[in-house]
Amino acid sequence: MIRFLLFYCFLFLFQTLSAQHIIRSGTPYVKQYAKNIYKAGNQNWGIAVSPEGIIYAANTEGLLSFDGEFWNLHPLKKKSIVRSVSVDTNGKVYTGGKGEFGFWERKKYGGMHYTSISGLVDKSDLQNDEIWKIIIGKDKIYFHSFSKCYVYENNQIKTITASGEPFLFPHLTNGDLYFEQIPSGLHKLVSDNLLPVKDKSLLGQKNIFCILPFDERHVLIGTATDGLFKMDKEGNITPWKTAADQYLKQAQLNNGIEVHGGHYAFGTIQNGVFIINKNGELIQHINKHNGLQNNTVLSITKDRQENIWVGLDNGIDRIEINSALYYYADFSGSIGTVYTSAVYNGKIYLGTNQGLFVSPWKGPDDYNSFNFKLIPNSNGQVWTLSIIGSDLICGHNNGTFKVEHDKLNQISTVTGGWIFSAIDGTNSILQGNYTGIALFQRNPTVAFIKQFDEVKEPIRYINQKSGNEFWIGNENEIKLVQFYNEFKNTSVTNSIARDPQSNIRYHGIFKVENNLVFATDSGLYVYDDIVKKFKPHDDINEKLGSFKYSNKIIPIHSNSYWFVKKSHIAHVEITSNGTVVIDSTSLNPLSDKMMNYYESIIPITDQLFLIGLDNGFAIYDTQSITKVEIKKPIISHIWNISDGISAILDEQISIANRENNIRIAYASPWYASSSVQYQYFLDGYSEKWSDWEETSYRDFTNLNFGSYTFQVRARSADGTVSEVTRVSFEIQAPWYLSWKAVLLYVIALGLITYFGRQWNNKRIQKRQFQINRRLLAQQKAAIARDAELNEQKLVKLKNQQLQNELDIKNRELANSAMNIVYKNEMLNNLHDELKNLKDSEGRSLNPDQLRRVNKLIDDAHNDDRDWDLFEKSFDEAHGNFFKKLKAEYPELIPNDLKLCAYLRLNMSSKEIASLLNITTRGVEIRRYRLRKKLSIPTEKNLSEFLLER
Repeated sequence: MIRFLLFYCFLFLFQTLSAQHIIRSGTPYVKQYAKNIYKAGNQNWGIAVSPEGIIYAANTEGLLSFDGEFWNLHPLKKKSIVRSVSVDTNGKVYTGGKGEFGFWERKKYGGMHYTSISGLVDKSDLQNDEIWKIIIGKDKIYFHSFSKCYVYENNQIKTITASGEPFLFPHLTNGDLYFEQIPSGLHKLVSDNLLPVKDKSLLGQKNIFCILPFDERHVLIGTATDGLFKMDKEGNITPWKTAADQYLKQAQLNNGIEVHGGHYAFGTIQNGVFIINKNGELIQHINKHNGLQNNTVLSITKDRQENIWVGLDNGIDRIEINSALYYYADFSGSIGTVYTSAVYNGKIYLGTNQGLFVSPWKGPDDYNSFNFKLIPNSNGQVWTLSIIGSDLICGHNNGTFKVEHDKLNQISTVTGGWIFSAIDGTNSILQGNYTGIALFQRNPTVAFIKQFDEVKEPIRYINQKSGNEFWIGNENEIKLVQFYNEFKNTSVTNSIARDPQSNIRYHGIFKVENNLVFATDSGLYVYDDIVKKFKPHDDINEKLGSFKYSNKIIPIHSNSYWFVKKSHIAHVEITSNGTVVIDSTSLNPLSDKMMNYYESIIPITDQLFLIGLDNGFAIYDTQSITKVEIKKPIISHIWNISDGISAILDEQISIANRENNIRIAYASPWYASSSVQYQYFLDGYSEKWSDWEETSYRDFTNLNFGSYTFQVRARSADGTVSEVTRVSFEIQAPWYLSWKAVLLYVIALGLITYFGRQWNNKRIQKRQFQINRRLLAQQKAAIARDAELNEQKLVKLKNQQLQNELDIKNRELANSAMNIVYKNEMLNNLHDELKNLKDSEGRSLNPDQLRRVNKLIDDAHNDDRDWDLFEKSFDEAHGNFFKKLKAEYPELIPNDLKLCAYLRLNMSSKEIASLLNITTRGVEIRRYRLRKKLSIPTEKNLSEFLLER
């Protein structure tokens, strides 16, 4: 059990130490922030980090803040220089300058509010002081000037002085506060009293610029030009002699911090930053030569990720000492673009477009400054470096060379050695070059044998298919060649040219899980031996995502590979069950920094890799990969962008409807060479989370009124996703939907309802009145109609009565006329009888007697009394018929009128003849004459005409 526990304790300790490893070869990545980026003054006198990770710098033009995405300058009212800055655990930022000190409080959406506390001090005491350092204690804040220290507690200020001596700087270490008095030396503050340390005289006037924790009993003291010292708890001080001692003395130490697993970083006035370990070994030296903007380090601190931040005499830089990537950069351009590299016999070789360069190499854990030199006669393009057996072979534009004692010995004059491929189970090697394939031997030393005549085109890719079959090719064509007669001859058995219409380019032939795959622009292909055709490697293509378009596959170990897609590198693991695990983020900082299609990654150890870059190389240490929890993003700014850009600083955000266009900026104080990605969701607007992107703000335009909640989260390069940050805001309803408008609507609705009801009542009354009036009118109309109908009936009855009377009168007239006819007929018969009448003796009557009788008969015929009576009755019955007819036709004579009357009574010609005592023919003649007088058309009936009068 003890051994078991010891083993796991050792394993845990080993993992902890591994995580704290700093590579000593190369230089960590340095991110430069020039003044044109942060837009403030050159000098940054102080630098500090808030608990949430925001960087604050004391700049000559004010307080600078940086949240990982946006720099902001917060000037003091008098535009005075800010000399010092410090942040407490609550995020309150304390600053000091000339005659002024106070604190800043960060507003919710990016603004800063300053509160001066220097007013608690007499102006005459403070006006000539500058606050150069601020120390935050447990309950007190120390604002330190060279003449005194102002202690702020419970909104009161008291001062600490050194009995007339000036101070240099205070230092807080392990809870103890030290002051250096000049010339008395180092003192410790105990119960508001300055007590001298035991060996203070040893450091007299040596200008202490930092005191850092070292171990349980000691602190580390850094002086300006006298090196480093250790001091124990009793105040015993001894010099600490280190390998870096001379460097620090010459560079003039100015500040220091403890970083990254017990290492120390010291900023200097003349030569940048030195990093040492607790053994005093120099681990890194970062200056203007290898990354810093300026060699004068005015301030130094570290962030939550253990990055070192330095405020410089000209700019601000971030040094990523905890990164897995360290760099060697050829800033002078003398080396050129790196195409290939090798570590061989304690040296590192770089093959570039300028030639072959060499520098000593003592491994990643030995500090050294690379010093690359061009190997004589190597000028020109170097394509490949291969360690074959115990030989380092260089494929060059001018041929093939063996590298021996930093000299080139040519072993082949065939130009352009692109690639070497060993033939399994033999002592031979194939080389692809400008003009085809060459054969080399491996042992006892690499030597050229022959160039095959059967292949004449450039060969860039070679890989063994089976014992004597090899796939070879270039960008345009892939061939299967077969060697025979112990590789003395060869023949092409299958040639597969690129389809001109497809524009597919071949990038290489590689082995993945012991299967040959062909890298193309269209993804990975395999060759089907049964159908003798290439086909997409669908299974792995689907799992690789975008890395199926890789142009290079470099094996690491069994089932572990580097997939390279135009300088974008992914580490791919293929598990035993076929699962593909892809890490495409760890090496993101190298994207676009390599020569496309000529990427070079070589192993130095199992965990260390050397990667060729455009202007140097990078060292990648997989032991240094550590996951750091990424904090949730902060909402750095909210702007109204409806009319220009104006900041919104209110905690409760309510935006007018006419200004419904906003921009929300967010940032995660995560500082790495790989950019942070963000994903957002606007509740009430978005349907799903957005895609991951590096853009750190989002515009929302033409938002409908209502409440919204904006959510955002961040993802670091290693795939760690932060918690979600939320901010709610409201787009006010338009004025016509505001509560005032709604109240107005309610009042208006009430008034409308009231007056509407009044109007409706009046309308109902009016309508009722109209209905009543209409009913009355209808009643009157009905009565009138009934009266009219009754009158009509009465008239009809009267007419009927009159008609009846007329009919009666007509009948009477007819009867009267018939009586007259009858009378005339009797008189005519009587006249005829008298003519035949004889006396008793048979003699005719006496003519005189007959004449008298005939005269009586004629007088009876001509008696007008019957006619007068008839005419009078006819006029009464027919409405003055004769009078009207006479008035209309004055030429009518009495006989015409008589004829008209008889015709109106619809009497026959015979009856009319009897009445007029004329013949029927005479009646017709009179009728004819009457028609003429009345001007009646022939087609018109005379009786009908008269009936119409």
